[in-house]
Amino acid sequence: MRVLVACEYSGIVRDAFTAKGHDAWSCDILPTESPGNHYEGDVLQHLDKGWDLMIAHPPCTHLSVSGARWFTEGKKPMSLRNDALDFVKKLMDAPIPRIAIENPVSVISSYIRKSDQMIHPYQFGHTEFKKTCLWLKNLPKLKETNNVLEETKKLPDKISKRIWWLGSGKGKERSKFYPGIAEAMAEQWSFNEENNNTLQTTRSSKRDSQWDETI
Repeated sequence: MRVLVACEYSGIVRDAFTAKGHDAWSCDILPTESPGNHYEGDVLQHLDKGWDLMIAHPPCTHLSVSGARWFTEGKKPMSLRNDALDFVKKLMDAPIPRIAIENPVSVISSYIRKSDQMIHPYQFGHTEFKKTCLWLKNLPKLKETNNVLEETKKLPDKISKRIWWLGSGKGKERSKFYPGIAEAMAEQWSFNEENNNTLQTTRSSKRDSQWDETI
């Protein structure tokens, strides 16, 4: 299976699929932090290369609900948000049969479509809270693999809500993806020619884009 991981420089999701034997590539404007297949540059230039699956992590700086006030208060030009939303739309319109868009709680749900699923790292073995939304095209919702909620509840906020305690200038660390979720994606969203039952393309009765239904 050919897999494109858009807006990823860490290699975490790419490497999880590579470990399953797939031809996985990451793409970002930054160089990869982990040796492996990587396009450095604009991912929009690579969407038509015959991918079977794309997992995209569009930058959340201008999309997250937590930063929405900067726009409503006029501290940031609305054009930045509009450009970010336009980028998401282009990813969603990519000629790829199966797509997952990942972002924190964001204005994507308000301006494009509601997310199909919301997950937390603690469902996949990480003792942290962080609402993560998934917009899914022809993909099943992720099933939790290792729920450590009870352990997470016992931890101080500086650990269980570590992301929110990071200071300014920690954008790269804040956006780093969780390996447990990446492994779940690679395990549950994999298929091959001999066993193509894990993922089956569904036909939407509402739109040709098939973004209105998940498996």
